[in-house]
Amino acid sequence: MNNFIQLLNLSKSFDTKKKVKVLKQINFKFRLGKIYSLMGPSGSGKSTLLNLISLIDRPSKGFIKYQGKQIDFKKNIENDLFRAKNIGIIYQQDNLLSDFTAFENVYLSSLAAGNSKNSAETKTKHILKAVGLSHRLDHFPSELSGGEKQRVSIARAIINEPKIILADEPTGSLDKKTSLEIFSLLKKQKNSKRLIIFATHNRFFANKSDCLLEMVDGNIKSANA
Repeated sequence: MNNFIQLLNLSKSFDTKKKVKVLKQINFKFRLGKIYSLMGPSGSGKSTLLNLISLIDRPSKGFIKYQGKQIDFKKNIENDLFRAKNIGIIYQQDNLLSDFTAFENVYLSSLAAGNSKNSAETKTKHILKAVGLSHRLDHFPSELSGGEKQRVSIARAIINEPKIILADEPTGSLDKKTSLEIFSLLKKQKNSKRLIIFATHNRFFANKSDCLLEMVDGNIKSANA
C-alpha cells in the first residue's frame, strides 16, 4: 500500500506549569519500502513523533491511520498487541532488560507477539545468528559492548518481522566505526513490505535515507524524497 501510515493534523502538547506544544498539526504519509530519517535540533519533536507512531503515547489532537484504519488510542490492549506484531523499536540507549540474557531479551519479544515457545526459541537463535551474536546468547547486557547491545536491540526489533521499524538515535552513543556497522545492519532490514523511520543528529546517516524529513518548531518543514 502506497500510504501505509498517515498522520492527519497530528499535534502533541504537554502540560507543565504552562502548556508546551511539541508537535503542531503534522500531515505526512509514510510508504512501505522506504527508509525515512528525522533530523532536527533537540526539542524539535523527533522522539515525541516516534512515540506517537509507535502508539506508546497518544496525540493531543489529530489522527494516525495504519493501512487506512484510524487508531483508537482508548483501546490500549488492542494497540499493545498491534505494536508487538507490527512495530519494532530501537532506542539510543539499548533499553534491554538488564536481568535477562541477550537470548531472553529477544525471546520474550517473540512470546509477547503470541508465538509458541518452540517457535520463539527457534526464531531467536536464528535472528541473533543473523546479527552476528550466536556466540553471545547467554551473556547479559552488562557483559556486552555498546555495539553488541544495539545488535540485540535490532534483533529484538525484527524478531516478529514487523512492517515498521522505528529507531531513535540508534547510533547516538556509539563510536564512529561501530555506528557505521550498526547503521549498515539497520539499512539491511529494508524491504518492499517494511518501512523504517529513524531519528538522528548525524547528517551523514540522514542523507543515506530515501527521504530526509527536517523537523523545525514541532512540524515537518521540508521533505527531501
